[in-house]
Amino acid sequence: MPSAYRRILVHTRPGVSVHDITPELRACVARAGIREGFAVLSTLHTTTAITVNEHESRLLADVRRFFLELAPPHARYLHNDIHLRDCPPDEPQNAHAHLIAMMLGNSETLPIHEGEVDLGRWQSVMLVELDGPRERSIAVQLWGD
Repeated sequence: MPSAYRRILVHTRPGVSVHDITPELRACVARAGIREGFAVLSTLHTTTAITVNEHESRLLADVRRFFLELAPPHARYLHNDIHLRDCPPDEPQNAHAHLIAMMLGNSETLPIHEGEVDLGRWQSVMLVELDGPRERSIAVQLWGD
């Protein structure tokens, strides 16, 4: 079964932001020439997540608000005690971002059918940035015929 490996790079916005990476994923599949198979996407960062959902502006505003209410950035977190950890002094206080990323997950596996990522009508593949702005990488492993 042929395979291909690609990377998608995304320059994210400050704070919590959601980035539709569906066009980049479709381009990866087209370049690989996979007709039937699957794609595995994995973010290479601990304060980002990969998810499939509707990329609609009002929903995305709800998503941001929901996550920031669930894990407020200024709450008391042990991870944010930078002076007690072995890390650079400019390390961000981002425990909330790690917690949200753990709830969402860092990967998705998607079918490829007839040379296309097989998504529902309103579905998009999204990188969720929880501690931006940063340059982020998503690993894409493709398998199929």
